[in-house]
Amino acid sequence: MTKQEILEAINQNPVFYLATADGNQPRVRGMLLYKADDSGIVFHTGTMRDLYKQITENNKAELCFNCGDAQIRISGELEEIDDNDFKDEIAAHPSRSFLTWKNNISLEEFHKVFVVYTLKNGTATIWTMAKNLEPKEIVQL
Repeated sequence: MTKQEILEAINQNPVFYLATADGNQPRVRGMLLYKADDSGIVFHTGTMRDLYKQITENNKAELCFNCGDAQIRISGELEEIDDNDFKDEIAAHPSRSFLTWKNNISLEEFHKVFVVYTLKNGTATIWTMAKNLEPKEIVQL
């Protein structure tokens, strides 16, 4: 797969699993992609979540997407995007209707607790059952 094929596949399959570290204990949870393009792979969480603490302490992570018969794992470092206009764009997007809690707090508080991350320049490993015994295919993103 090429970089563009990977970005298309994960945008079409936005549910992924995110692995982080909590001290020496790995933690994995399901997440929902906001978007993936040449500028990075974007998702969000809240400062009240354990995930926020884990990323703050160690920003290395791996994302795992199931895309049809392919599993795409993307490793890299997460960077926080501190852009209130972008946070507002995400919160207003129809795919984020589940963010109803934002209506119960001020906009200023929302901007403080809503955290957006991007993974840039990661490496993707593609696995399929058909290529199970072949060397890993690694793509620089």
